Amino acid sequence: MQLPPICKPASATLRGSLRYDNYFDLRIAARIRFTAGVSGSRRADTPMPVRESEALILRSFPLGEADRLVSFLSRSEGRMRGVASGARRTKSRFGSTLEMFSYVRIWFYERETRDLVRINQCELIESFLEVQRDYAVTLALALMSEVTEAVLGEHEVAEPNFRLLLLIARAIKAGAKLPMALAYFAFWTVRLGGWMPELDRCSRCGAALTDRASMAKSGLFCPNCTLPGQRAISQETLKLARRMASAKLEDLIKADVSSAAMEELKDHMLNLIEQHIEKKLHTRKMFADEPEPLT
Repeated sequence: MQLPPICKPASATLRGSLRYDNYFDLRIAARIRFTAGVSGSRRADTPMPVRESEALILRSFPLGEADRLVSFLSRSEGRMRGVASGARRTKSRFGSTLEMFSYVRIWFYERETRDLVRINQCELIESFLEVQRDYAVTLALALMSEVTEAVLGEHEVAEPNFRLLLLIARAIKAGAKLPMALAYFAFWTVRLGGWMPELDRCSRCGAALTDRASMAKSGLFCPNCTLPGQRAISQETLKLARRMASAKLEDLIKADVSSAAMEELKDHMLNLIEQHIEKKLHTRKMFADEPEPLT
């Protein structure tokens, strides 16, 4: 029986030559497999494709000598942070698009191992810079930015929150009273977060809330179930809250609502937000230090 050539007896020289050839072939095969594996997979720091989205600029900070660190809420991607290279230069391509609450179309890309995205370009759709000449309005927009950053996780798609912010900003730009605008914003932020208690009945015993009531993180309570330290809420404010759950903001702005009820509802909703995020809102304290009432 004739053996295959590779199995035939051979001299030591021939055996060494075969070992060398096999080793060389294995090296070539391994290199081919490695190259194919790299080309067929994505490196950890490879840039992803450029994305385009509508966005609201929440705030931005200086970064280095010429860049800006930008926090923005993308309509399709959620809350994100990114670096705008060269944004602080005099002839920056970003212009005024990175001002607080600018409504923009933004182009950016991200790397799989990086927390910050790279912002390529911004195109201004609508600016709210003019109304920010009023210090009270600036505080109001800053408060909404801080709340949004606190309640939304990064990359958490939240189009209802995006539409809420844009609605409130446009209402303020059109001359809406700040207490009503902020009360509406805080109310719907709590409701979208899933923290709103039932507004008609006691959270403990189920009794109808027709008289005095109190509010806490765990719900609304009738006089019999109210615990020490829980803050009272008036019937006028409860009625406003129930109306706010179904009425449009434009109708509420035209309605005859007392400033006391708007302020009380805003404060109760901001209390709930602070209790759920487990920290105090810095901008809220600035409202308390504001010498003149917001109208």
